[in-house]
Amino acid sequence: MATANIPVYLFTGFLEGGKTHIIQESMCDERFNTGEKTLIIQCEEGIDELDVSMFSGKNVYLATIDCESDVTAKKLDACRQGHKIDRVIIEYNGMWQLSTLYENLPDGWFIFQNMMFADANTFITYNQNMRSLMFDKLLSCEMIVLNRTPDNIDKDEVHKIVRGVSRRAAITYDYPDGHVEYDEIEDPLPFDVDADVIVIEDDDYALWYRDMSEDMAKYDGKTVKFKGIIARDIKLGKDAIIIGRHVMTCCVEDIAYNGLVCKFKSSVAYKTRDWINVQGKIKIEPHKLYGRPGPVIYAETSAYTDKPEKEVATFY
Repeated sequence: MATANIPVYLFTGFLEGGKTHIIQESMCDERFNTGEKTLIIQCEEGIDELDVSMFSGKNVYLATIDCESDVTAKKLDACRQGHKIDRVIIEYNGMWQLSTLYENLPDGWFIFQNMMFADANTFITYNQNMRSLMFDKLLSCEMIVLNRTPDNIDKDEVHKIVRGVSRRAAITYDYPDGHVEYDEIEDPLPFDVDADVIVIEDDDYALWYRDMSEDMAKYDGKTVKFKGIIARDIKLGKDAIIIGRHVMTCCVEDIAYNGLVCKFKSSVAYKTRDWINVQGKIKIEPHKLYGRPGPVIYAETSAYTDKPEKEVATFY
């Protein structure tokens, strides 16, 4: 039988990043643990071990999953062992893809909070050597906590790494002496959202597309001008196209076409793979291409143009 409305607190990051320690601290904190029946699922074993006896063990159920292939809705639900639970804490294995978990959450389970933990001394090196896994964890986290932060940490580089994936994730530095600092580096967009016409330069398409995806309401009613490559779909009719760019978020394997619906006042002769400059007003409205409300550009002007120097847009 499906369980309704079970919040999942997701702790991600790589081995020795401090996930187990923060779970232990949270469960020992009376502000967080007020007697809720809690299922803790651990997906990797580090140096620290949870001491359930320290935090009202009778209300806590501990389970382990050792293989990514076992991250299934059936297996996750079986971890409850028939108990009625109020919430779930998952300590996720940093070497596993988060999509495996997202696609297999049992009915009624939902991600309530997603936090990433990392050792500040290895964060930059891990990013260099395991970029795709780092990207996977940073993409959806609400906060990244860098533990054991040394005094000489390169905060500019950390900021660049995180912001290359997410503009929303908060960055927190936890120092060995116990004090905490927060990333306060200003991160303005490279285009003026309040301009009469928002001009998107070729190098800024990926950032603009992501920012609009994360905060569509901000662009509703705005006029934008940018360069893109066309895709035609007969289902859209002769007066509408899809225009966008191929975007690489992490590595070559994940290059994808990020396009937008663009409607004209009459039929247009543009063909698939044509490059054009377009200027038009954005309206956030339902469209069959998106299956939900999304940005539709009502073109005011357009013209053929040369492809950009870098055909694939990136965040760097």
